[in-house]
Amino acid sequence: MTEGNAVLPWLVIRQDDNGNRYRVGRYATKDEAQKIADSLDDRGHKQLYWVERIGQPAL
Repeated sequence: MTEGNAVLPWLVIRQDDNGNRYRVGRYATKDEAQKIADSLDDRGHKQLYWVERIGQPAL
């Protein structure tokens, strides 16, 4: 999948307290996506963040 001309196969996903899942953003590399997920997770809120590759089975 692309956004403009860039290939962005890595997603950061957020799951809230009710089990609802939302796409936070799309990124070119796993490392970039993981840094975003880690920075959001470090805020201490009770949300769960993880990284998925497009086409990879969900949790």
